[in-house]
Amino acid sequence: MSPREIFALRDYLGPELKGRTISDAQRIVSLTDILEHSCLAGRLEELSGRSVLLAVADQLISGLVMTELDGVARRMLLCPPDLKADHLQSLMQDAEIDAVVTDHPAQWEGANSKLVVYAQPPAKAAIKARTERATEWLMLTSGTSGAPKIVGHTLEGLTGAIVADGPARGGAAVWATFYDIRRYGGLQIFLRAIIGGGSMVLSNPGEALADHVARLQARGVTHISGTPSHWRKLLMSGAAKGFAPRYVRLSGEIADQAVLDGLRAAFRDASVGHAYASTEAGVGFAVNDGREGFPAALLGIHDGVEMKVEEGSLRIRSTRTAHAYIGRQAAALTDVEGFVDTGDMVELRGGRYHFVGRRGGIINIGGLKVHPEEIEAVINRQPEVRMSRAKSRRSPITGAVVVADVILADGDDAGRGDEIRARILAGCKASLAPHKVPAVIKFVPSLEITAAGKLARHDA
Repeated sequence: MSPREIFALRDYLGPELKGRTISDAQRIVSLTDILEHSCLAGRLEELSGRSVLLAVADQLISGLVMTELDGVARRMLLCPPDLKADHLQSLMQDAEIDAVVTDHPAQWEGANSKLVVYAQPPAKAAIKARTERATEWLMLTSGTSGAPKIVGHTLEGLTGAIVADGPARGGAAVWATFYDIRRYGGLQIFLRAIIGGGSMVLSNPGEALADHVARLQARGVTHISGTPSHWRKLLMSGAAKGFAPRYVRLSGEIADQAVLDGLRAAFRDASVGHAYASTEAGVGFAVNDGREGFPAALLGIHDGVEMKVEEGSLRIRSTRTAHAYIGRQAAALTDVEGFVDTGDMVELRGGRYHFVGRRGGIINIGGLKVHPEEIEAVINRQPEVRMSRAKSRRSPITGAVVVADVILADGDDAGRGDEIRARILAGCKASLAPHKVPAVIKFVPSLEITAAGKLARHDA
């Protein structure tokens, strides 16, 4: 590949696009002249051709460093801030890390002869960076147990859906996401902002939701994404009032009809839809008809993405998928035909596929398999319910039963708990097999959300 065929993020930045910014709760940085600045204090050349761990706690600085390293480093491993320390050494060995970029250099003293570069707020650069090579982007899966897997991407694959979609309609977009940009869903929004000529407003860990939404409004956010759990949390908070984005997207979890309808009611002038994507499979498709699931007609080849269903699992083949798991004992990422088995289970109902849960998330009730997400979708249909979590509890008779924790829409059952519980159970009995009907329904004030924005799942 010749240098002229290589493209990097810096190719989408420049003075010709005025007024572009990236911001967090503390500061706003201009993207219009960012190529004249550096966060690496003149040490970018030392990172040329290296395999770099990007361990920067500050999300804004991390995003700017990504644009500097792309096209210079051999590969970069994006480290989310919640990564467990006991996984780090093994991941670094698997990714052949020989340099670390960090905003906490004291933590890396004596880093076994690895080059350590201090990431700082941008300052005027002495030398303008040049694209030298196609950098390999390494990301971590957000699995809930064990060490995460390292997934290898190219920038071309990461941006395939973005290029296919073209620029945002209605003028320059101001993008935001509830995700962290070191995760696949958040990175997609960051890349859309950079490549599409827009601006980006970043989330801040620990920021009160009302303050976050007020900041999104103040910065003029037009396009925003998050998981269904993120959006349910926002709808419950009451902070959505007055916020008027024109593009609302869900991904990362099953988007059931209740949350889609809730967002349609809250953002009447917005395009509300859900997208399918994963760290391994890349961006698969988007659904914009306001309905849960996806039309069966999407199977086959569409816009360069080929999909099929085998043994109930969605499988995807495209140039947007990752090219490999990375590591000393890494498993194959695709089958012999090049399909990624997503592990997301679907059922065909009346010409439309509905997601029912993860293959690895099944709970066992008396020897029968149950997807908790299927139960939650039924519970969430009740108008009094905002969010729910189904799980198993040990039973001396069947071995296990289904129990459900439920958050009510108004946050208070106002003395109608027995009435609401009866309606929830009636709805479950009408729509679910007997072994899937919750034996216990408990009203709770909140449910735990993981750092990846997904509903935390723990069996009782």
